Amino acid sequence: MKNKSVLEEAEDIRRAVEMVSLGARMQMLEAETKLSRERLLRIYKEVRGMSPPKGMLPFSTDWFMAWQPNVHASLFMAYYSHFAGRPGLTSLESIIKAYNLYLDNIESGSMEPVLSITRAWTLVRFFDADLLQLAGCQTCGGRFVAHAYDPVQDYVCGLCNMPSRAGKGKRHRAAVRKARKAIA
Repeated sequence: MKNKSVLEEAEDIRRAVEMVSLGARMQMLEAETKLSRERLLRIYKEVRGMSPPKGMLPFSTDWFMAWQPNVHASLFMAYYSHFAGRPGLTSLESIIKAYNLYLDNIESGSMEPVLSITRAWTLVRFFDADLLQLAGCQTCGGRFVAHAYDPVQDYVCGLCNMPSRAGKGKRHRAAVRKARKAIA
């Protein structure tokens, strides 16, 4: 019995270190491990070399509806959907794998990540709570994050119908093409 709790604690520590190294906030660490807040604070300070940021977590689905966050959230959800169906993977493991893949693809395209690990985790929780859904774009066929219960039969994504304020430079067009291929 004691060995099992020691192994569980070691796994929680490993998970906490991995989440902190990805930039997870304290609320995510507390929800996903059984470690005390004091222990998590020590781990955070050891890994990041500073105290964790204070403040509330994102609590609105609206952030994910803005043009750029929507594209990034949709890309992450495509990766997450792939891992979430795998036997033997927990939701957290699927989130971490999907987030690492998201970072690899974003950084290889010379873009800055828009989605933090905490936002990605929150996004999955919003899907689990039926606050968000994936909607298929009638133009490109990609699947994009949308509010749950919104009509989606004539949905057109932000990549196919870019807002006028969105940057349209050469680098941006290349990034849009790459994002379309990854989501479709």
